Amino acid sequence: MSDGKAKHVEQEEKEEDVKKRLEREHTELLNELRSLIPGAEVLLGFLLAVAFTSQFADLDDAQRYVYYGTLVSTAVALVLYLAPASYHRLRFREGDKDYMLRKANREAIAGTFFSALALTGVLYLVTRFVFGGTEAIVVSILFFAFAAWRWWSHAIYRDYRDYRDR
Repeated sequence: MSDGKAKHVEQEEKEEDVKKRLEREHTELLNELRSLIPGAEVLLGFLLAVAFTSQFADLDDAQRYVYYGTLVSTAVALVLYLAPASYHRLRFREGDKDYMLRKANREAIAGTFFSALALTGVLYLVTRFVFGGTEAIVVSILFFAFAAWRWWSHAIYRDYRDYRDR
């Protein structure tokens, strides 16, 4: 095989490796989103239904603001989780899967942030209803810290450690 032909074959193999990697990463992303989307959908449905109950009228102004912030956070998380599928449908034949995956990764991470806000808001409202304002604030702070610790801190720490070790 001539040198030029060997390089061409080698280049095609590298391109195929990249294509396989992108397909694998795309599959992994979709599987992760499949675990996040139903939770956001259920929470959004619950929050929408709550607005039509008789107890909703009993909320004070602070609770209404927390409720609305929770509703909006849930809707934003859902849009961020669904965005990669929409983008892929619009651009799937354009060959920019690497860009789509990078964009989708950022959106999924942002979606987890808004999900954490939404879950914190729900816990605040329920805890305030059951126990009172001080307990609700304490539980909300502890819960958000817990979510941040479990969802982001380990990855951020490992990134920092990898960066430091380089």
